[in-house]
Amino acid sequence: MPITPFRSTLYRTRLGIVISAGLIWVASSASYAQFARQATVSKGPRALALVVLPAKGKPHLTPIAIMVEGHFYDAGAYKADPVPMALEAGTVYEVERTGESLGLFTVGQAFEQQSNWFAEGSYHAKGEKVASNAHKAEAKPRQESEEGPPKLRRPGSGAPEPSKSATEAKAESPPAGQGSSEAKVEPKGEPEASPEDPNIPRLRRGAPESTRDAGEAMASASPARGGTNLEQETRTRSIISSGAAKAVAELIPAISDADGPDPHSYVYLMKPEEEQAFRTKMLAMAGEQLRTEAREFRLQSSTSPRARAGTKLPAKLPQPTFDLVELHVFDVAGSNEPVLVLTARAHPPQSRDGEEKAVDYYLALVARSDIYGELRKLYAAVTDSNHLDVNPRLELMDAVDADGDGRGELVFRQVSDRGSAYAIYRVTPDRLWPLYEGTPQ
Repeated sequence: MPITPFRSTLYRTRLGIVISAGLIWVASSASYAQFARQATVSKGPRALALVVLPAKGKPHLTPIAIMVEGHFYDAGAYKADPVPMALEAGTVYEVERTGESLGLFTVGQAFEQQSNWFAEGSYHAKGEKVASNAHKAEAKPRQESEEGPPKLRRPGSGAPEPSKSATEAKAESPPAGQGSSEAKVEPKGEPEASPEDPNIPRLRRGAPESTRDAGEAMASASPARGGTNLEQETRTRSIISSGAAKAVAELIPAISDADGPDPHSYVYLMKPEEEQAFRTKMLAMAGEQLRTEAREFRLQSSTSPRARAGTKLPAKLPQPTFDLVELHVFDVAGSNEPVLVLTARAHPPQSRDGEEKAVDYYLALVARSDIYGELRKLYAAVTDSNHLDVNPRLELMDAVDADGDGRGELVFRQVSDRGSAYAIYRVTPDRLWPLYEGTPQ
């Protein structure tokens, strides 16, 4: 069938539309690729630690975990030959609170106490001026005519004064008895810097040379010892009594990475009334979760299966009393979606017959809020003082970018009858995914 002029014009029109749409799509893709920010993902090694800043005394650092090629290992044991890789002298950590940089900690001397490693070092807050040990250049170069012994001249005349200089030289000369006994002191040259190991995990931004040199000098000068008190590593709010005053030791996460993303804040900004609404909803969810877990604990505490089968509990337990309530709200993905973490201690009401022994319950609850303000539970951990051998209680450390992908992970401290350990959880849309769980010590 012959092609009519109308049909050929229609084909040409369609072809032009397709070509124009293709050109627009290519241009938009190129523009997006030009202005889109490429996310930096760290391949490791990337070390996570806690810096202890006591009110009195030297700061020290406790390693938690180290990520290498996407896998997490115990930082206190990884490549410990004899000192772990995360505690090698001169390693620089960036101290971060909820993703915001506070300063730099340079590792000095590492110690081991009861199979637990820690390190002392120097901490410099952000913006603090660090004294430089480098020699400064002279403001004005010396001329050949200026070389030689010093000469005293009067203003306006070039003739020296031998009488005054001789008098001063005679006054400065020591007595005959002291001249031969005193030894002549000469300045010592600076020690040569040891070559740096390229495998040591360091911050990409680096640290001042004087800070790193001070850490290495501390490590080479002081011998290792194992008698340092580690009781300060109890909690960010652990209180050390000294007479009437009480000092608080801060525990702040720190990251050391040779090449990783720049730190940014994970703080979720909100109004006071919004925070109060979150607190009310989280406490209501915590009360419901605690009542469910308390029923299970009471059934498990029965002496025999027959008594357990005959145990009758009320359909709905009364509302418990909460104290030590801490609510933290994070924006871990930078999407303005709040992630809420509530930790608290609860006291259920006593039974009327008084037979039930007073038990303290510990709860950690993590939830996510959607655009409508509804909370979705992501994780809940409930235990009591009688089951700490099986279920540890959780204490929130902070939100930290542990894996170097730019998103914040939740770091908890697990406290049980066997000791304490640290755990790292990734926040997903419907649950917390464990990335690392340490061994209690």
